[in-house]
Amino acid sequence: RALDEDRQRSQNRHLREELGVGKLIGRSKVMDELRETIAKVARADSNVLITGESGTGKELVARAIHYQGRRAGEAYVAVNCGALVGNLLESELFGHVRGAFTGAEADKKGLFVAADRGTIFLDEVGELPLDLQPKLLRVLQENEVKAVGSTKAQRVDARVIAATNRTLETLVAEQQFREDLYYRLNVITIRVPPLRERPQDIPVLALHFAAKAAEKTQRTHVDISQQAYEWLIKQPWRGNVRELENAVERAVVLASGDILGVDDFEIRPSPSAALDSAQETELISIDELERRHIMRVLEACEGQKTKASAILGINRTTLWKKLRQYGVE
Repeated sequence: RALDEDRQRSQNRHLREELGVGKLIGRSKVMDELRETIAKVARADSNVLITGESGTGKELVARAIHYQGRRAGEAYVAVNCGALVGNLLESELFGHVRGAFTGAEADKKGLFVAADRGTIFLDEVGELPLDLQPKLLRVLQENEVKAVGSTKAQRVDARVIAATNRTLETLVAEQQFREDLYYRLNVITIRVPPLRERPQDIPVLALHFAAKAAEKTQRTHVDISQQAYEWLIKQPWRGNVRELENAVERAVVLASGDILGVDDFEIRPSPSAALDSAQETELISIDELERRHIMRVLEACEGQKTKASAILGINRTTLWKKLRQYGVE
């Protein structure tokens, strides 16, 4: 047992050495290629569209582009296009003048102005309302913004990096996203691979998250057993890196020892397995199937809406609307 623990600690020391590469953690070929692409893109000022499944780390890529580029010393501003609607999102992006709408008691500087000479990151850009898309297109074309309620335009120089977990080409075909805006955003595309395409990165990621969780919980030292690594590698991780981080943090909080084993990672039936079980006993509508699926995922996430929306592959605003529809607050 002592020899096994010594080998385990030796392996964990080796994995810790790999964490020196920065926040974009991984030793796989696809991660090496991603870092090379980021280094090239950072040198330019072209608009970038980052694609990938929910939880893959698209914002980490956006930050890496910003901080490796010439704008690193200027502001990096992130906005979630799916978290705000209507006047709120327009006001956040472009600002407003006093009296522009009910509640606008003073002038407000928009995020594009705040990001002047720096970078603005538009997360979940596929959720941008159709009526706001022409205004964003104008900013990209003319490099100027007009605050809500104002007749004057203001020049801005902000690099735009957008991200989406949806297929914008499909949204364009369905007339939910402007084609001209899509081409403006999609000058350079970077795809962030899902975790299942780089399983060899799971051990180093898991150890990194274990160290973070140990620090948060004021534990001095936490390692992971070889059997646990092997188990983690075999899991589907539909929520990608974010789901892995949550699983590791939970294990660290609940574990009684300093070496995490398979038993320390809670094994829950997947939502799809639960749905299959329900379908075997009764025939239900698609709406009811969706409701049961959402409620099961939310229950599995212990009511954490951010985590549940990541696993479901929808934004938090959509989840909140669904829950209100079901009478759940």
